[in-house]
Amino acid sequence: MANPTTPTASVTCSALSYQWPDGTSVFDGLSLSVGRGRVGLVGANGSGKSTLLRLLAGRLRPSQGSVTIGGGLAYLPQNITLDTTPRVDQALGIAERRAALRAIETGDVREEHFETVGDDWDVEERALATLGSLGLGDVELDRTVGRMSGGETVLLCLAALLLERPDVLLLDEPTNNLDLVARRRLCEAVDSWRSGVLIVVSHDRDLLERVDRIAELRSGSVTWYGGGWSAYEEALAIQQEAAGRTLRAAEADVRRQKRELEETQIKVARRQRHNKKMDAQRRAPRIVAGERKRSAQESAGKLRGLHEERLDEARERREEAADAIRDDAEIRVSLPHTAVPAGRTVLSLRELRPRFGRLLRGDLHVHGPERVALVGRNGSGKTTLLRTLTGELEPLSGEARTFVPLRFLPQRLDVLDDELSVAANVARLAPGITDNHIRSQLARFLFKGARAEQPAGTLSGGERFRAALAATMLATPAPQLLMLDEPTNNLDTASVRQLTSALGSYQGALLIASHDLPFLESAGITRWLLLAEELQETTAEEVRDLLEAAAAG
Repeated sequence: MANPTTPTASVTCSALSYQWPDGTSVFDGLSLSVGRGRVGLVGANGSGKSTLLRLLAGRLRPSQGSVTIGGGLAYLPQNITLDTTPRVDQALGIAERRAALRAIETGDVREEHFETVGDDWDVEERALATLGSLGLGDVELDRTVGRMSGGETVLLCLAALLLERPDVLLLDEPTNNLDLVARRRLCEAVDSWRSGVLIVVSHDRDLLERVDRIAELRSGSVTWYGGGWSAYEEALAIQQEAAGRTLRAAEADVRRQKRELEETQIKVARRQRHNKKMDAQRRAPRIVAGERKRSAQESAGKLRGLHEERLDEARERREEAADAIRDDAEIRVSLPHTAVPAGRTVLSLRELRPRFGRLLRGDLHVHGPERVALVGRNGSGKTTLLRTLTGELEPLSGEARTFVPLRFLPQRLDVLDDELSVAANVARLAPGITDNHIRSQLARFLFKGARAEQPAGTLSGGERFRAALAATMLATPAPQLLMLDEPTNNLDTASVRQLTSALGSYQGALLIASHDLPFLESAGITRWLLLAEELQETTAEEVRDLLEAAAAG
């Protein structure tokens, strides 16, 4: 078992290169050294964050270079699949030690039991304390995993890793699918980390505020920023302001060099016409006139070459300055056919009881372009309710009726056919719409030109979400009720901004199930519903207070 105070806790990458089987390069000569402390690894979707963590964890082999881990390593992947049949102590990896302790307590002093326990005599107490620190204090060690919610199983996996006392802990998007209570517990675990190296890949701003440094992965290299997320954003804003000034100066220089080149060309042309005229007036011998012409041409050529070289250099400086400007383009799309009159009934629920979840009775009426947030604990039944509203699941009792065209964007984004291009996926859901119109609209979703022909199966996470969002919002008939299930899961901050801008153009009714309160507030939510035994009308402030109180308890 690793010693939590091991001074050698470290992560080192030397000239690391990795390619996907199709030859796409992810890293080419990446070198990285991480010492003790908490590091937030951030970057755009598709930049290679999860790939880097898998390389560090030994789940992938680099094409070239090496990874060196100082001390014991534990890794929490992004998509956890946990068998639901074992007991909690088996999932924690302590079942054999517990059994050996029980045997010794009953008088069985065989050597094998002492070897199993080793020095870990307080393993049960440590396990219960670790579970308690993650908000799982009421989870018994003999309980089966299948009785736990999805969010609880993520925290259980984290507890199992913490019990290993690793020197290096790698977490990949650990807050995905966690409600606010579970997120707060995980944030507190990161906040209290003092054991060695912690590297967490996340887009959760609250979690990233808890780290000591931010490592941004961009274009295959890492840039370091001191402090948490707010300090990173502030430093980035200063950088971008300076980059903007540099770009404006470089563009001004290009314009100046163009003017000087044009002026030089005009002067040369005038001089050549003047010399030709003077030679004709003087009746200069042809050989003298020819020599003077060659000399003038050489001089003019050198002058033009000097200014052309200066122009090329200015253009190179402009390109370098432009590369430093981050292109986080926003989605600006026109969706007039999604508009709903203010008084029109969009959705009606009467005495609805879904097949799964905690909702015992639900009454709800949505009118016009209302924007409704559906919040609640993991396992409360938010996804089940949405799928009941779409007609995919039959309710146990009651009824749900929609009165306008409805579209649903699920968490798994299965509205896309991976074999089809982005444009073909949109065309499949929008029959009768011309190809030119589809492509012009896709350009507004940042799929311009050839990018609209890219197969959906080859898209990065953020691109795939944009394609699914485009296919959903551009469908015919135009959706006047749009339902989204945890839309910000796995999205980087630029993609969340793009989603927010796209929803700003949508004129119909919205129903969004999400744990991401900052996103919900940015989406212009007009009604908040807390899903418990009933759908309870609430406010954003009350939601925070309720969930904070649950987290504190």
